[in-house]
Amino acid sequence: MPDLAPVRPRPRAARFATLTAIAITLTVLATPLTPTSALAANGPLAAAPGTLAAAPGDTDDEGGTASLREQLDVAAKGYLDAQAALDNSTKRQQQLATHLGTLEAELVTRTQTVAELAGMAYRTGRLGPLTALLNSDSPDGFLDRASSLGTVAANEDRQLRNLIEVRDQEQRAKAAIENEIREQRKQLDIMAKRKQQAERALAQAGSGGASAGVTASTTSATAKPAPRNADGSWPKESCSVNDPTTTGCITPRTLNAMNQAKAAGFTRFVSCFRSGGSGEHPKGRACDFAAETGGFGGVATGGDKTYGNNLAAYFVKNASRLGVLYVIWFKQIWLPGSGWKAYNGGGDPSSDHTNHVHLSVN
Repeated sequence: MPDLAPVRPRPRAARFATLTAIAITLTVLATPLTPTSALAANGPLAAAPGTLAAAPGDTDDEGGTASLREQLDVAAKGYLDAQAALDNSTKRQQQLATHLGTLEAELVTRTQTVAELAGMAYRTGRLGPLTALLNSDSPDGFLDRASSLGTVAANEDRQLRNLIEVRDQEQRAKAAIENEIREQRKQLDIMAKRKQQAERALAQAGSGGASAGVTASTTSATAKPAPRNADGSWPKESCSVNDPTTTGCITPRTLNAMNQAKAAGFTRFVSCFRSGGSGEHPKGRACDFAAETGGFGGVATGGDKTYGNNLAAYFVKNASRLGVLYVIWFKQIWLPGSGWKAYNGGGDPSSDHTNHVHLSVN
């Protein structure tokens, strides 16, 4: 039998390289594939692992231009602020008109009462002390009668004068409210003109034309309203709460909109804050809701497009409750006061919003 050649040990460097390669391989195999802007581990809307596209880029994440997005932001926000002020003024006017009607009805009753007292005084001789005395059985009866009639008449006269004064004050207040409403309507007209300017900007960018809009296949749920100020306006909010979809921040109103969408059944991948680019994402006032189950892919079709249609319709229906500035979906943009318009973002699925629904919040 021939002798077997001895097994020579590998050099130390070779053994180290082999172990390192094995460790790297195991690490890669143990790491799931997720989007570059994947949700935090405890995020409310989980992203399924797999071959997913990343969130829209940081440099031009919503298509169009920074100037266009700024005009859309200003026009929509101004429109919403003026609409809230007008609604508040109209409510106050209605309350005042109701109160004024009650006072005027009371004024009629008081006027009739005083007229009856005046007629009684005339018939019983209250117009003169001597007549009142002659019609009395005794001096004490005259004094009692004169005092009683005088007190009642003076009291009614005082109430009547006070009521007239209050009515005049209410009428002046009503006129002031009507003037305020005229001013608010004037502001609303100005905002409408600014909205038209934004629409002209859309047209210059190849957008803003006629749009078929979005048809939902289901009835949209009603969202829980975000808090407003006492006058109906939206409180100013900063990027102050943690964004559960990234490591950034969003506004409380944006968080409410996202949570309400989740509660309504829209639980697919979401990405909100992004540090780069223009628009509302860096301000924490916007979120992108993927149409596909796992993340941002190509142009949505079939059930994915239906999902996007339903989600876009949900945001439009609840725009006043959630403080929606605008919604972009499938080459269309919804603006308050003007509805759906065509939107040309740039040709790719992310810029044209054919793979996600963009939500901007006031």
